[in-house]
Amino acid sequence: MRAVHHLSSLLRGIVADLGLSWPARATIEPPRERRFGDLALNLALVLAKEAGRPPGPLAGDLGRRLRAASPDIASVEVAGPGFLNVTFAPAFWQARIPLVEAAGDRYGASSLGGGRKAQVEFVSANPTGPLHVGHGRGAAVGDALVRILRFAGYEVCAEYYLNDAGKQMRTLGLSIWKRARELAAGDLSPFPETCYQGSYILDLARALLALRPDLTDLPGEEGIKACSAYGMEVIFDGIRRDLKDFRVFHDSWFSEKSLLDNGAVEKTLRALKDAGLAYEQDGALWFRTTEYGDDRDRVLRKSDGALTYFASDIAYHADKYARGFDLLLDVWGADHHGYVPRVRAAVAALGQPPESLDVLLIQLVNLLRAGRQVAMSTRAGEFETLADVLREVGADAARFIFLSRKSDSKLDFDLDLVRQRTLDNPVYYVQYAHARIQAVRRRARERGLAPDAAGNLALLTREEELELLRLFDRFPQVAEDAARGHAPHYISQYLMELAGCLHRYYAACQILGAGEADLTAARLRLTNAAGIILRNGLNLLGVTAPDSM
Repeated sequence: MRAVHHLSSLLRGIVADLGLSWPARATIEPPRERRFGDLALNLALVLAKEAGRPPGPLAGDLGRRLRAASPDIASVEVAGPGFLNVTFAPAFWQARIPLVEAAGDRYGASSLGGGRKAQVEFVSANPTGPLHVGHGRGAAVGDALVRILRFAGYEVCAEYYLNDAGKQMRTLGLSIWKRARELAAGDLSPFPETCYQGSYILDLARALLALRPDLTDLPGEEGIKACSAYGMEVIFDGIRRDLKDFRVFHDSWFSEKSLLDNGAVEKTLRALKDAGLAYEQDGALWFRTTEYGDDRDRVLRKSDGALTYFASDIAYHADKYARGFDLLLDVWGADHHGYVPRVRAAVAALGQPPESLDVLLIQLVNLLRAGRQVAMSTRAGEFETLADVLREVGADAARFIFLSRKSDSKLDFDLDLVRQRTLDNPVYYVQYAHARIQAVRRRARERGLAPDAAGNLALLTREEELELLRLFDRFPQVAEDAARGHAPHYISQYLMELAGCLHRYYAACQILGAGEADLTAARLRLTNAAGIILRNGLNLLGVTAPDSM
């Protein structure tokens, strides 16, 4: 917040003039209630001992010096045992509008990342079936993080890790193979529970038989491999299409199989053994994850010679660091919670700082229709696909709802609610705020008014206007906090607050009917600045800012 930085700068100068040091425990933050001013600080309380003065008189002295230091300070009040409540002059807030206008679509951007390289690996769904709503939430979170980090000055690579090797791919091939043989024989018998049950398996088998009528004449393993390759290709094409429709884009598609083919996994295992971090026991190869806080050591290669997923994951993360990334963000489903300590142990074993990896867990989505939860089971083929949801509510609604809460919190997605064109619908609530601004600007032009006329910003003194201006000041900090905390929901919650403030403003204040040309022009600039911030925030979420609704 510009207000916090400005006040901190003034106070640091005052503290230095008093011959005192700035205390680490000093806080400057908005008070719990607006009536206590714009910012509250505990400076006198934490400086009292060094200053050798009681907090109350010291607070009074600081307040007097602060008011004399800048015309931006309207008042400073001493509260309680020595807190200071600071209120800024309206001119301080009014000056925010030209800053928003000048920055435009870069308003809120920062240099937090300093050009450091970050990689966000997300979705990474096994190509064994269509994307479901859980994948959709992870996709929205990952894509929003990419946008937010880039806005904060990081060089970001968005990556999809394609699990195209291992047991699940064989299970996919086996499932299609069995269905193909049943279709050829005209007998669809019950499926083994270990196979994928969904109707899409039957569709894949039918389509492959049309392309290769001789499919079921192949030997078993050869047929299974052919079915696996075909199924993965078709399913992955569908995944790419769904992600494109969801406005989710990846810069890189990384193959797990490539790690096996180029020897990267074996190279990583040898390095761990050479470092004394892997050992043979009972015919298996183990990683000493207990040395890094895990509750037990983990298997890398089983006694039958099969590699575990963990072995590939270690090699994959080693490859990430080899590509020069300073920050790794992995977006996983909440069911991978127990896997996190193992990967953190691997990162430490690779000689990388633990803070260079962050794992975001994506909690379940409870999809509601007519007030009832939609049952979902990927294995049983009973799930709502992301494509189904997009057809029903659209990408904007889905993305905003997915990003409306912290990613590791369970989320209720009410399909009926997000289809409503009412202010009870949070997506509509925010988008309509932007559309109203554009409608006012269109009406201004129709009346022969210049919507970008200078006006007199000093006339913006109503509390509803100052409330908007304070929110303008907060947006850069919110965007930076979202990048630092890897928390896209900070943006959606801020946008809800800004939209609410705008809707209240429209109810309380006339814009085109203000009665004074300078005031009308000033209010048009105020609302236009709000529109810029709404667009920037929605863009960070991958949601459109419509001009009409």
